[in-house]
Amino acid sequence: MKITKSWALGLTVSMLALSTPAAAENAAPAQEAAPKSGPQLGTYGFDTDGMDTSVSPADDFYLYANGKWAEKTQIPADKSNYGMFTALDDLSKERVKLVLEAEKDVKGSKAGDVYASYLDTATVEKKGLKPIQPWLKQVRGIKSKAAFEKMLPTAARNGVGALFGGFVGQDDKNPDVYIFQIYQGGTGLPDRDMYLVENDKFEAIRKAYKEYLAKMLTLAGEKNAVARADAIFAVEKKIAEVQWTREDSSDATKTYNKMTVAELDKITPGLKLSSVLTGVSPKITEVVVAQPSAITGIAKIFADTDLAVLKDQMIVNSLATFSNVLPDSVSDTTFAFYGTTLQGTPQREPRWKRGVSLTEGTVGDEVGKAYAAKYFPPETKAAMDTLVKNVLAAMGRRIDGLTWMQPETKAKARTKLANFTTKIGYPDRWKDYSKLKIVRGDLFGNDLRANQWGFDDNISKLGGPIRRWEWGMLPQTVNAYANFGMNEIVFPAAILQPPFFDPKADPAINYGGIGAVIGHEISHHFDDQGAKYDENGKLSDWWTESDVKAFEAAGKKLIAQYDAYKIFPDASVKGEFTLGENIGDLAGLTIAYDAYRASLNGKEPPVIDGMTGDQRFFLGWAQVWRRNYREANLRQRLITDPHSPSAQRAWVVRNLDKWYDAFQPKADGKLYLKPEERVRIW
Repeated sequence: MKITKSWALGLTVSMLALSTPAAAENAAPAQEAAPKSGPQLGTYGFDTDGMDTSVSPADDFYLYANGKWAEKTQIPADKSNYGMFTALDDLSKERVKLVLEAEKDVKGSKAGDVYASYLDTATVEKKGLKPIQPWLKQVRGIKSKAAFEKMLPTAARNGVGALFGGFVGQDDKNPDVYIFQIYQGGTGLPDRDMYLVENDKFEAIRKAYKEYLAKMLTLAGEKNAVARADAIFAVEKKIAEVQWTREDSSDATKTYNKMTVAELDKITPGLKLSSVLTGVSPKITEVVVAQPSAITGIAKIFADTDLAVLKDQMIVNSLATFSNVLPDSVSDTTFAFYGTTLQGTPQREPRWKRGVSLTEGTVGDEVGKAYAAKYFPPETKAAMDTLVKNVLAAMGRRIDGLTWMQPETKAKARTKLANFTTKIGYPDRWKDYSKLKIVRGDLFGNDLRANQWGFDDNISKLGGPIRRWEWGMLPQTVNAYANFGMNEIVFPAAILQPPFFDPKADPAINYGGIGAVIGHEISHHFDDQGAKYDENGKLSDWWTESDVKAFEAAGKKLIAQYDAYKIFPDASVKGEFTLGENIGDLAGLTIAYDAYRASLNGKEPPVIDGMTGDQRFFLGWAQVWRRNYREANLRQRLITDPHSPSAQRAWVVRNLDKWYDAFQPKADGKLYLKPEERVRIW
């Protein structure tokens, strides 16, 4: 779901090390290895040992580039998938651990106090559920639907989800101001299909989910848990029936529905949302509703549902929200369902890793500031600046050369490109946590107050200037994103490492890796949704009708191409759902190739280890998508992740003429496309 109207690269944390040593629960802080004199991977930045040259590039370019790696790489027991992103994420966690171990001894360090509180398992277990009981008592004490409505703002501030979600973000049609936005909620399973589609896989998930609900109610001290769990599920299934699909929920036009609070009340009979929003902030006078019909349906379900069931659902949601800061009896139960049943992950991460994640979620900028100072050298930023400029220039040339885009649209596209803001490494300004109270030894209290601080910080944006300095990711996050409303592309420090970027690697590898990532994020601003935002980040129609038709025609071809990728006998890639990211991959790689060739100033690159420069470029692309999945994780991604699986992301090369020139695939190859069948957009 588009919460911030921005799109991540979809490296949903998954990267670098080529081996997967198990991390001991109480392992000592890692020590930084001495830097290599040359590229970190192979002789030119690519791990040739991971290739499987017995596979023809024409049949499966992913396995050709990564087959041996995939065969020998085991998924660690605490992961649902493992690849380049996960390995880099592990590296980031190891580095943050070094930072936090030092911070534990610094008096007044909020990060150190949060981390130390999480590692103090004896205190957590001794307190049991006592810390959450005051809140559960409030929930149990609700006597009427009206009282439940009044409780919703408090629940939201505490971080406890209910029937709806809401946050303050830029107004898409007036991006210089903030507005409160509402979106559908009310379900505990990741997707509506898991409630509604009849098949054995989903039926097993539904059965396990009901058991999970019953266990959580039992842990909370409730009786008749099985019957009450069934009642919660029945309500959530009704909510799923009125929820929008992910495809519709990803449409920037369909999800922009602005109305006054009084108008909102008219579409939600049975639930007076105006009083709920007044409890959130009296400044809320207008809202943008993402899925109006779903909000109407959920309001009716609220009116028709017994209060006891709504309270039971909130009790479960409360335990789930705080499960990571409660005893293992709760956190293990939550992980058993959401981690093992849904993702296939056998065991939880070591506690120190969970402590790192919790600390980052609590005082992320404090941690990120220390991380960036230690692990992001100025020369990396300088080199990245050059790469970004080169790829932006390549995109400009692509726009100029388009045959399907009208001259007036090209001019506007050029203006939009010129207005881009690029953020690299870390923010110029950090969040101020001085008003956030952190107490060593009070793990639950710290988490509760952090949720409240984050909520208040978000709501405080109303009526204020746009925070153009603010980042949506931390420096130690292995990812990148495009923010439409800000007209920006953002690259955190942690992704600017091998195999994405290595200053000592062959330029072809860097352009095929981070260069394509840069191109991917640039092109998001011109994809099926990003193209709806103008040079000022405003949702508007600035393309001509013929431009839109040509673009949509190419998009339909790409949808069909990805729809044909059958991952399991009963499950395929959803071409429409993944369209934006597939366009990003296709355009990003195309633009990065142009930038790479331009960087050579007309010279031909040398042949290295038998590979031409163009071959190395495409290998660099394939290498970053190395990833092995557990079946449950991959199945869930097919319905919840707008990115295609890694192998299919590597396969996008089949649309580039230059890939055919580089590898000379035979016409009978499985990936081979006739020239007229290749999808060309940018």
